[in-house]
Amino acid sequence: MSAKIIKERVDLDALAEIIVARGGETAEKSYTASLLAGGPERAAKKFGEEAVEAVIAAVSGDKAALTAETADVLYHLAVLLQAAGVSLDDVYAELARRTDQSGHAEKASRTRG
Repeated sequence: MSAKIIKERVDLDALAEIIVARGGETAEKSYTASLLAGGPERAAKKFGEEAVEAVIAAVSGDKAALTAETADVLYHLAVLLQAAGVSLDDVYAELARRTDQSGHAEKASRTRG
């Protein structure tokens, strides 16, 4: 299944499905499973590393590197969400809620915790 998906467009929902499937494999066989086995802490650390690499690529103006690093960021974010038990549907709902108001108003409405 994933070979077909890779040849076509992979959206975030398909990526999340791949991550769930690979999470059921052994950590020795699957990089995704090894990240998930480390829990949210390991997934968050790796996501942060990839985000920094994407920022560096963006600032340097290297579009090819930014494209590759963005793919890494999206993958590691999806792994982090899975490790933390947060669904993409929850994220989509939050994004939809935010579209009902201006960005400035939405940001001001957030509570700091």
